[in-house]
Amino acid sequence: MADDPLQFRPHHFLCSLGFQGKGYSDGFTANMADIVVGQLRAPGGDDTQIEVIGHTDSICAPCPKRRDKLCEDQEKIATLDARHARALGVFVGSSLTWGEAKRRIVKRVPPGSLTQLCKGCQWLELGLCERALKALHDEKTGQ
Repeated sequence: MADDPLQFRPHHFLCSLGFQGKGYSDGFTANMADIVVGQLRAPGGDDTQIEVIGHTDSICAPCPKRRDKLCEDQEKIATLDARHARALGVFVGSSLTWGEAKRRIVKRVPPGSLTQLCKGCQWLELGLCERALKALHDEKTGQ
């Protein structure tokens, strides 16, 4: 149902911001594109409701690393989620819109901070998320 909120684990807010068509598998990438491009970046996407959960979520659904409600890299993912939850001020059970998530990112995650916040993420070295974070800051601050 289209009115159902997306479900995100905490680190997927910044992953969604930086998504540029890369993923763990074709199925994962197609699903993430449907969510990010088809919903969040679409007209009205800022109004998309997102529920924060503590296990596999809407993005994880077709991931080859998914193991029921956990990830084969669960320890690393749990650490990422904890850092991102603190940074964004979200917790399991909270709900916010994509627009509110982006406002929190601008307010609470300065450019240059992803090296520590996302430490251990295999996508970090590509620089996609850092570029997207800087672009969001520039857009919201009028630079």
